[in-house]
Amino acid sequence: MTREVFIAQVEREQEALRSFLLALCCGNKGDADDLAQDALVKAYLSSAGYQDKGRFRSWLYKIAYNTFLNHKASIRSAESIDEARMLISSTSADAEFAHQDLYLALRTLPPKERSAITLFYLNGYNIKEIAAITETSEDAVKKQLSRGRDKLKEKMKI
Repeated sequence: MTREVFIAQVEREQEALRSFLLALCCGNKGDADDLAQDALVKAYLSSAGYQDKGRFRSWLYKIAYNTFLNHKASIRSAESIDEARMLISSTSADAEFAHQDLYLALRTLPPKERSAITLFYLNGYNIKEIAAITETSEDAVKKQLSRGRDKLKEKMKI
């Protein structure tokens, strides 16, 4: 992949990538931007090995997901939505942000469940695609989605 092709692909996918990482980071724009930058650098450095077998977005999300997992130790999960509220700073998510309650609830999920929920519901990937991005089995993705949904229902009292 040439530099020009890579730049064109990234320009098309950049907003979707940032939205994906923003959801994984539970609305923390600073963390999401840092992870996006790290993921794009990693993608560029490995772009020579990119095989145009699949969608560029899936390849990029896989890199971003792995970057997120590598940084997940610094992203603390919360036990409750109230605890999540206390963990985020005023710069994490705007008080009027439309999805703030969802991000707070997502923050209570383990990273793998959070990723499965985000990829499936917010990004529209199917179970097979999520399994490829997260390098897990389809059964594992189904379990992560089921557990994540159950926990979100409980946390958000749906």
